[in-house]
Amino acid sequence: MKQKFFSHPSAEISPEAMIGEGTKIWHYCQIREQAGMGKNCVLSKGVYIDVGVHIGDNVKIQNGVSIYHGVTLEDGVFCGPHCVFTNDKQPRAINPDGSLKGIDDWALSKTLVKKGASIGAQATIVCGITIGQWAMIGSGAVVTRDVPPYGLVYGNPARLRGFVCPYGYKMTKLADQSHPEEFVLMKSPKFQRPISIPLTDYAQMVV
Repeated sequence: MKQKFFSHPSAEISPEAMIGEGTKIWHYCQIREQAGMGKNCVLSKGVYIDVGVHIGDNVKIQNGVSIYHGVTLEDGVFCGPHCVFTNDKQPRAINPDGSLKGIDDWALSKTLVKKGASIGAQATIVCGITIGQWAMIGSGAVVTRDVPPYGLVYGNPARLRGFVCPYGYKMTKLADQSHPEEFVLMKSPKFQRPISIPLTDYAQMVV
């Protein structure tokens, strides 16, 4: 039976992986067992997908990105070239007695990247956090805490610098705030309708 996705001859794909229709897997990618990937994804050169990783539909992963066990990417996520995910908050090669650490010697820390979020080139995502829907992570950022929906973060450590619309344009606060006090109404130059940002998220912004 002809496969419903494209894979370059140099790619290594476990027969236990699930690949969605229309997905394209390019040069020297590796996809491990029990990994699940949705429809119409694009994996560029040198991408590694670890055991049990779940990836949604329409995800784009650029060159040299490794998605490790414990990371989940929802639909429409973008991962820029050479961005980095981790899954261990206390990484060691050996135990205190000098023995090589095995699978039972460490605690997995999970990371969730929600729908439509973008991660810039060479950004580092420290494990155990959630990146909200449509959030944008600047290139080279080191993200150590949760990012709210639509949040724009950059720097080392990354800090919330504003909010972006689904097109990726930075939003501004509207003068007319005729809505519940626990939200801030924001608008972008591209996206037509205003977006409500929880006041608790807005208050975290560093100007």
